[in-house]
Amino acid sequence: MIFRQLFDTESSTYTYLIGDEATRQAVLIDPVLEQVDRDLQLVSELDLELTHVFDTHVHADHVTASGVLRERTRATVVGGVGGASCTNVQVRHGDEVRVGQLVFQVLATPGHTDDSISYLLGDRVFTGDALLVRGNGRTDFQNGNAGQLYDSLTRVLFNLPDSTLVYPGHDYKGRTVTSIAEEKRHNPRLAGKSREEFIHIMANLHLPKPRKIDIAVPANRACGHVAPSPQGA
Repeated sequence: MIFRQLFDTESSTYTYLIGDEATRQAVLIDPVLEQVDRDLQLVSELDLELTHVFDTHVHADHVTASGVLRERTRATVVGGVGGASCTNVQVRHGDEVRVGQLVFQVLATPGHTDDSISYLLGDRVFTGDALLVRGNGRTDFQNGNAGQLYDSLTRVLFNLPDSTLVYPGHDYKGRTVTSIAEEKRHNPRLAGKSREEFIHIMANLHLPKPRKIDIAVPANRACGHVAPSPQGA
């Protein structure tokens, strides 16, 4: 397997390029619009063919590159049920997506948003904004639900083997990877916390609204196509 972790500094977003060495087919997970040329250059340099683009959810902090990548490569865009209607394939919990000989298992992990999914590949899981390194995604917009997120984290992700590596959608402190065992033991919002305690924590974060939410959410529902501004705006 070919694996690269890429970073967008403006939104602190991780994009993952994963390729099958046998067939040279590859997928980008959570690509960022401004990084399209960077990502396609790497695909070319590694002698890969981009056949799939996965989004973990409809993002609020950056615009996805899925639509532009589809136009430029004819890749299949995959997202969760209830997310962007422009995706080629909408997947549910338990579905599988094949990229060459690589088989990704879809895990429904709603709570940050109602369409949030994670992708499990062997001993690695790509969790988007559901589970972060020593944290988790916020639940105060886009049909977020703290109780639902607690259930996704504790009943779905924490049921994976402890050794499973967790690759998050973001990190704001330079951390690149964690594990299920680490987050069970050290995640301050989850370790030793009841469902009610978690809900209380999430209700009292008082986070500022994402700077790009008014642009990003409608654009991402259209696979990253930003609507033109009205004349005079």
